[in-house]
Amino acid sequence: MREIRASQITELVKKLCIDANYNLGKDVWEKLEAGRKTEESPTGKAILDQILENAKIARDNEVPMCQDTGFAVIFCELGQDVHVVGGDFNEAINEGVRQGYGEGYLRKSIVDDPVIERKNTKDNTPAIIHLRIVPGDKLKITVAPKGGGSENMSEVKMMKPADGIEGVKEFVIDKVRRSGGNPCPPIVVGVGLGGTFEKCAFLAKKALLRPLGEHNKDPKYAEVEKELLERINKLGIGPQGLGGRTTALAVNIEVHPCHIASMPAAVNINCHASRHKEGTI
Repeated sequence: MREIRASQITELVKKLCIDANYNLGKDVWEKLEAGRKTEESPTGKAILDQILENAKIARDNEVPMCQDTGFAVIFCELGQDVHVVGGDFNEAINEGVRQGYGEGYLRKSIVDDPVIERKNTKDNTPAIIHLRIVPGDKLKITVAPKGGGSENMSEVKMMKPADGIEGVKEFVIDKVRRSGGNPCPPIVVGVGLGGTFEKCAFLAKKALLRPLGEHNKDPKYAEVEKELLERINKLGIGPQGLGGRTTALAVNIEVHPCHIASMPAAVNINCHASRHKEGTI
């Protein structure tokens, strides 16, 4: 069995927290540039120019591309032949978040009590950790900082099987329409279908990790992704909600088997930064 030290996990999480907040992903960059070329609205074009310039400044000066540096959402794929030594797995991740948000001068946005006291934890912990055990002897970690504005536009709907795929399409489009400029468009739309209440919400967030332009491997859902993107970009919301055709950069769908009596659907939206970085130990 291969041993991975807790300190290695901390070091990688720290690095990914800073990288994700400083450096816009290549796929997002390319989609924003493509949107700039096709955008019809002069205001929309100007906003896309500013978003790209902002990303360039963040990269060159090593500063966050957005003041909301997000909730640290961590996806882990832990090989079943790995033994973590020298510390607690979850605490190693939280320590990485603590160090990354401190050394990277990233805003600390987490409150300890969600409703009554709401005191800032001052180190952006605890992280949200999604752990999956997989074959092998490696540990893959993806850090996906999630801003509050876009996260607030999420929704789960326990649909009836009779609603069908047309019902799903209407739910997704209506959710984007009602969100307007709140999630800082152009957005990436994650859609989870199937499973249970919590599983479809997880799928919607996981869908946001897929590289933009890469479609669902099932041709049926790939076609739905393309149709939804086209219809969303006809809503007229545009960059930052000020009008235009570039409302979304991608729609990514993830699916899972579900109960015969149910058809859960979830939408999770990312802002134009669509931050996530990954590394493997």
